[in-house]
Amino acid sequence: MSRRAVVVGAGLAGMLAAAVLADAGVTEVVVLDRDELPDGPRQRRGLPQGRHAHLLMTGGLSAMEEIVPGVGKRLLAAGAHEISLSSGVLARSPEGWLRRWRREGPVMLTCTRALVDWTVRAAVLEHPRVEVRRAAAVGLTGSAGRVRGVRVSEPDGEADLDADLVVDASGRGTRIVTWLEGLGLSGVRTRTVDSGLVNASRVYRVPAGAERFPLTIVQADPYVSRPGRSAMVMPVEGDRWLVSCGGTRGGEPPADAEGFLRYTLDLPDPIVGRLISGAEPLTDVHLSRSTSNVRHYLDKAPHWPEGLVVLGDALGTFNPAYGQGMSVAAFGARVLGWELERAGGPDAPGLARRVLRGAARPVDAAWAMAVGQDVLYPATRGGRPGIADRAVTAYTRRMTRAAAGSFAAASAIWDVTSMRTPPTRMFHPAAVLAALTGSPLPALSGPPLTPAEREVLDGLDRTGA
Repeated sequence: MSRRAVVVGAGLAGMLAAAVLADAGVTEVVVLDRDELPDGPRQRRGLPQGRHAHLLMTGGLSAMEEIVPGVGKRLLAAGAHEISLSSGVLARSPEGWLRRWRREGPVMLTCTRALVDWTVRAAVLEHPRVEVRRAAAVGLTGSAGRVRGVRVSEPDGEADLDADLVVDASGRGTRIVTWLEGLGLSGVRTRTVDSGLVNASRVYRVPAGAERFPLTIVQADPYVSRPGRSAMVMPVEGDRWLVSCGGTRGGEPPADAEGFLRYTLDLPDPIVGRLISGAEPLTDVHLSRSTSNVRHYLDKAPHWPEGLVVLGDALGTFNPAYGQGMSVAAFGARVLGWELERAGGPDAPGLARRVLRGAARPVDAAWAMAVGQDVLYPATRGGRPGIADRAVTAYTRRMTRAAAGSFAAASAIWDVTSMRTPPTRMFHPAAVLAALTGSPLPALSGPPLTPAEREVLDGLDRTGA
């Protein structure tokens, strides 16, 4: 029996969903996107955050490997970097510099978002059942009980594309709430929490001798009743550094080159500015403001049509500063795969509702982490910290202080931030004990550099900082 699935959106969530559907035996998988997709790892118009730093965490990479086996090796072969959270990162937290450990910890991959999207898309399109079609989805067809397809707009007019299953993976700009209203389904609750974060990024050539310099980050401080300000130097493919600054409302980074450097030097530690002051810039500074946390509570809707699944940013988006989006998209696609295997086909009764509820769980976990910090910034719109938020904040600060000199505390933080365990990992007995006893080692007075790394930093510094 011939079956067709239509996926709206050819971004990461959409292509992972397409791979899952093809592997589940769907005869035809049509992926719709309004953009002309680049034939290579290049920025595309429909991804405003694509120029900024993205981290592919352990948990998300594991989920992607289940869906597209070998994707990690493909990324590494294309120039992505494998970074150990325990030893390969210089991180200044709000509680001070974190130590680096020789013991093993989770890893993450760093590269441009364009390389991730292109690598995944190229791998998925090797499947003969998957095709990408340039067209804009403008609505759903069917009824409140079952979605039957998608209405598409093409150069020669609008047409209906029938499908046994429709997956909305159209991202932050989804129109799913409006589309549901067109079917007679209303009342979906949406919440927005907006810290006003502005991202500013610039690409540099890695200076000779600095090829192995660690990923370096000065984190924002949400505990001082001032706008959050941060910066990161991240190695990416092509012997380049992607340098991203982020500032919440009132502390936004500028778009000019001189202001960009000054912004990095004015952070609590000037290490990012010192590094890039001696590096060759390859691009201008690019700004982006599409950074709010938005949650569409579709999984709470009293009625849901058969034949419609929503994944990725179309279900919930997060402040990109926390590096969760790609992993959450992979988790949602993996849920779709599990439920398809269980149900035996894309048109099985109850499939859409089960996928929606399963995909919502990692969205809720990521939302709690992102919003729990964003509400602490003084100019955030859409939420203020409650009693529970303040209790979690106090505990998190204590854990972070302990992590400066406690491997047990650091491990708990790595496991949660790498998304290989849920946030409840922070409350395991060993983690709680580490938080309560604190760091057995004194606080670091500066970044934990090796002698060779210090020589590189001093050699690049043109600021006198």
